[in-house]
Amino acid sequence: MSYIQDKVVIITGSSSGIGEATAIHLAKKGASVVLAARNEEKLKNLAERINKDGGTASYKVTDVTVKEDVQSLVDFTVDKFGRVDTLINSAGMMLFSMWDNAHVDEWETMIDLNVKGVLYGVAAVLPHMKKQGSGQIINVGSVAGHAIGEGHGVYSSTKYAVRAITESLRKEMSVKYNIQAVLVSPGVIATNWQDTVTDKDVKGVLEGLNEVAIDVEYVAETIGFVVNKPANVMINDVIVTPTAQEW
Repeated sequence: MSYIQDKVVIITGSSSGIGEATAIHLAKKGASVVLAARNEEKLKNLAERINKDGGTASYKVTDVTVKEDVQSLVDFTVDKFGRVDTLINSAGMMLFSMWDNAHVDEWETMIDLNVKGVLYGVAAVLPHMKKQGSGQIINVGSVAGHAIGEGHGVYSSTKYAVRAITESLRKEMSVKYNIQAVLVSPGVIATNWQDTVTDKDVKGVLEGLNEVAIDVEYVAETIGFVVNKPANVMINDVIVTPTAQEW
C-alpha cells in the first residue's frame, strides 16, 4: 500500500538538488507536489515536466527568507488542494569557510536560509496541520549537524539548529496533534555544491569529496521512504551518506 498516493506535499528549494529530485520521486509515486524556490523558470520547467509525465505539480515562486513569501506559499497550497499533508524544508546553502577569514555576509546568508527559512515554513503549516489533526514536517539537515569538520563552523551551527528544531517539534507536536517531525541528514551528494564556496583556504578541506559523492536520487528515495508511512508510524531521524565518507 502506498501512503504517498494523493498526499499534498510542499517542497522548498525544489528548483534543483535534493528538492528537485524529491519532487520528481514523490510525483511519480502519486503525490501532488507544490514546488517552491526563487527561480521561476526552473520551477515552471520542472512542473511542466512532472505534469507531462502524468504527475501533479504546481509551483509558487518563494523566497524562504521572507516570512510573507512562505505564508503565501502555504495559503496557495491550501486554497488549491484544501490541505497540506507534508512540508519538506529542503531549501538551504552550504558555504564552508575558515574562521580566520570572517565571511560574515555568508554566515548571515546561511542563518537566514537554513534556519529562518525552516522556522517560517513550520510557522506557516502548523495551524493547518493542527486543524487537520495530522501532518508531517521533514527537515533536510546534514551530517554536519551531527559532526563538525574543519571549515564547517557556521554551516554546522545552522544544521545543529535544524536538528534541535526538529527534535523540539517532535516532542511538542507528535502526541498532542499527530504531527510528525523528521530529520533527514545527507552526507556528500553530487549537486555541484562546492561551486558556491568562495573561501580559497577551505578548498583543500573539500578535495576528494566529489569522488565519493552519491547521486541526489538516493536522498530523494530516502525522503520518499519517510513519507510513505501511515500516520501512526514515524521515522525519527535518518542519516544517508556515501559508504566511503568519514564524518
